Amino acid sequence: MFTKAIARRPGPEMVDGITSQSLGKPDFALALKQHAAYVGALRDLGLEVVVLDAEPGFPDGCFVEDTAIVCAEVAVLAPLGVPSRQGEQETIEPELARHKPVVRITPPAFIEGGDVLLVDKTFYVGLSARTNALGAQALADAVSPHGYEVAVIACCPSLHFKTDVNYIGNHTLLVSPCCNAMEQLSGFERIVVGDDEAYARNCLYINGAVIVPAGFPGTLDKVRATGVETVVLDMSEFRKLDGGLTCLSLRF
Repeated sequence: MFTKAIARRPGPEMVDGITSQSLGKPDFALALKQHAAYVGALRDLGLEVVVLDAEPGFPDGCFVEDTAIVCAEVAVLAPLGVPSRQGEQETIEPELARHKPVVRITPPAFIEGGDVLLVDKTFYVGLSARTNALGAQALADAVSPHGYEVAVIACCPSLHFKTDVNYIGNHTLLVSPCCNAMEQLSGFERIVVGDDEAYARNCLYINGAVIVPAGFPGTLDKVRATGVETVVLDMSEFRKLDGGLTCLSLRF
């Protein structure tokens, strides 16, 4: 059960954030409304949410999930793999330190929270352009004393592991066709989400409910068919920056 979350309000610079999409620049005013709705949904699901102010100089700073990996016992600060984002982790550290002991991972180890999926006591870490084997090992060193295991997986050709794989409760994953055959995921029930609704693979499981991005009816039907409560949110402006539902908060 999650009880707390940390989010960061987007700043005007978000319109120049990193992206691989060709969907145009975000509408900043609409992004603020969507972010407020997202925070409201987390609160409705029982979380106490701290919303930090936008941090000047970091266009992607609202995507706080990448800055740390958090579990019940510790927060592991991530050295971000993209030069323009390095330093974001330092702006989140004071808030994390109010709640958890903080462990720092330092280069040449690199890891981003978007490549890390925690289910029960196992961290599934996808190796990507943003996360290397040294980063995965450094995470293992930080969390194994607390009884966690780390399973390292070679990512499909996507930005982050959680672009392709996300947990929705009931021992069930949403997965891309590429990731469906991964041996490390064979113990889960898997729901394949095709490339026509690829963005919707990034759903967010919170305390028995699943937040689903609006506009993807096939995925919404598949999630609802598992019996979980669903919440639908419009994420159009964050999609333009490769940002999904998990990206916008740190939950613990």
